[in-house]
Amino acid sequence: MQRAFIIYFSTEKKNNLDELNQLLSDGWKVLNQKPMSSSNQSNASTSLVILEK
Repeated sequence: MQRAFIIYFSTEKKNNLDELNQLLSDGWKVLNQKPMSSSNQSNASTSLVILEK
């Protein structure tokens, strides 16, 4: 089974790293990761992560 996950990091408080870490601790593994571009001028980083279980 595979799952697409978009991870974002704007600041230490505005991110979804905890959600990704929970998936990894539940047995999901990172299959692939690609950075994504942003259409706005913020400093946020986003990546598409393909997970597999």
